[in-house]
Amino acid sequence: MISFNKPSLTKLFPFLRWTRTMTRQSATADLLAGLTGAAIILPQGVAFAVIAGMPPEYGLYAGMVPAIIAALFGSSRHLVSGPTTAASIVMFSSLSVMAVPGSEEYISLAITLAFMVGILQLVLGFARMGVLVNFVSHSVVVGFTTGAACLIAAKQAKTFIGLELPESEYFWHTLGYLWDHWDAYHPLVTLVGASTVLTVVLARKFAPRFPGMVAAMVVGSLVAWAANAWSGVEDSGIEMIGALPAGLPPLSAPVFSVEVIRQLMPVALAMTLLALTEALSIARSIAIRSGQSIEPNQEFIGQGLSNVVGSFFSSYVSTGSFNRSGANYDAGAKSPLAAITAGVLLVALLLVVAPLTAYLPMAAVSGLLIVVAWRLINFEEIRNIIRSDEKEAAVFLVTFLGTLFLNLEDAILIGVITSLVFFLRKTSRPKVQSRVPHAETRHRKFGSSYGRDECPQLKILRIEDSLYFGSVAYVGELLRLYRERYASQKHLFLLTKGINQVDYAGAELLLKEARARRAMGGQLYMYRLKDTATRVLNRGGFMEVIGEDTVFDTKEDAILGIFQKLDKEICKRCDKRIFLECKTVEYVAAPGEEGPSAEKVRHTPPKDPDDGPDDGKVPGPTAPSPA
Repeated sequence: MISFNKPSLTKLFPFLRWTRTMTRQSATADLLAGLTGAAIILPQGVAFAVIAGMPPEYGLYAGMVPAIIAALFGSSRHLVSGPTTAASIVMFSSLSVMAVPGSEEYISLAITLAFMVGILQLVLGFARMGVLVNFVSHSVVVGFTTGAACLIAAKQAKTFIGLELPESEYFWHTLGYLWDHWDAYHPLVTLVGASTVLTVVLARKFAPRFPGMVAAMVVGSLVAWAANAWSGVEDSGIEMIGALPAGLPPLSAPVFSVEVIRQLMPVALAMTLLALTEALSIARSIAIRSGQSIEPNQEFIGQGLSNVVGSFFSSYVSTGSFNRSGANYDAGAKSPLAAITAGVLLVALLLVVAPLTAYLPMAAVSGLLIVVAWRLINFEEIRNIIRSDEKEAAVFLVTFLGTLFLNLEDAILIGVITSLVFFLRKTSRPKVQSRVPHAETRHRKFGSSYGRDECPQLKILRIEDSLYFGSVAYVGELLRLYRERYASQKHLFLLTKGINQVDYAGAELLLKEARARRAMGGQLYMYRLKDTATRVLNRGGFMEVIGEDTVFDTKEDAILGIFQKLDKEICKRCDKRIFLECKTVEYVAAPGEEGPSAEKVRHTPPKDPDDGPDDGKVPGPTAPSPA
């Protein structure tokens, strides 16, 4: 008899986890939240399709099947997937140079792109590569989002003011044309757009739970009707969207052509990175509020399936939506049933309201998109990034400018590469700090040696971060400088608690340092070496050469073991008494000396081999005289 393992079933069908815990009350809350979600996606779907260069109905198609699949197979209980501003504008920027927006060829490329993005997301999810998103700096997302908002506003300005604007992929071209032809706008078209924006702003301020976008579309349509009645349809310049086809999403199929796949692959890679980063960032931000844990790999799988399945139902690339997910949580959603309900209700709404879109003016949609663009710019986050960290500010600026002046997929990749360069530079230059035990602390903890006396025979260094192939050159040069500058300190004691990992190159560096110290007549010692590092040293045979007796687990054993190896003749003439064990050695002054004859060692850090940050010196008081 075949028995199914429950954990494997829930892994294969994650929706089994939350369906078992559903109650009548939670289901009711989800249904109400789903109704709110369907009302929100209706105007947004049309607007995002316009951004993406697709016919308006395709924005609604992307909010149906993909939203349902992502809710069933994702890990977040509140994430709502579908068309988004970022995904739409990246797709338009990339595909508009390959085909005419809105054409059959363009639609085919968009559907194929959704399939490719879904496959890449599935591969990353099944390969358990969810951790990759952690390497995408938040500053990259903020910079791209801010730049995308500026592009959206510039692109929609022509429709907002009724101006014929030539297509251009460059931001400054659009701004220049708007500046040169500002006097050619249509007042009535601008009135429609302005009334739409004003309605959204007022609804958000005085009735935040009310679907302001739906009300704004109604107001914009009424203003357009009044303007046409007053001046006539031909003179008003107001353009309508037209009636949408009422019905279920038509079946579609990606183009399985080697040439098309080769052409779309760079775009697919960039959009995969963007879509996953956006979805996981949103899921995690809401999970902090709800107390739910997110599984990145499962979220990858859910997003991948949503795009793969959606590509066979006329959907372009979908991902997590911040405003719809936030509204879903605020509306009281308890489980993914809310997102599923929204997707199903959207089909019903489309059947009802499709004919009414014939009375929806394009200027009203542009007004909605300008509001969306404004909300995308998080001024508080931008201020915090600029003030808190120069490197993150640089990443933000590079991504932001790249979004404005380059292809969007290139901007994302450049932002990610810049972020990784700063990360690799940081990890390749671990902190190497000189330490001494502080007599004034209760347990004589190791602290900065700056301004304090050191043992004439022993140098104590603390290394932070990892010893790997990217950092061994930097650390190795610093250790060489320490050997040259402090030649009398033949013994080296490394505090290795802060070393996260050691690879083969790092193990070779420790071996080389141990041999160099022995050649000086000293030894290399290590304290609290982590198991991962110990495993590498043991497997490679490095520990046999370095010596297992030189690695200590406790500070007391380390100091006692090292102290026994020191030259006691030097200890007798030393009045520093750095360690408690020093009291066991009687101080003996040399004949004719008024004070100690041992070399007085004060730490002055060696010059950084790469002219980088200092080695952690911190001003401190002079060590007290020994008792």
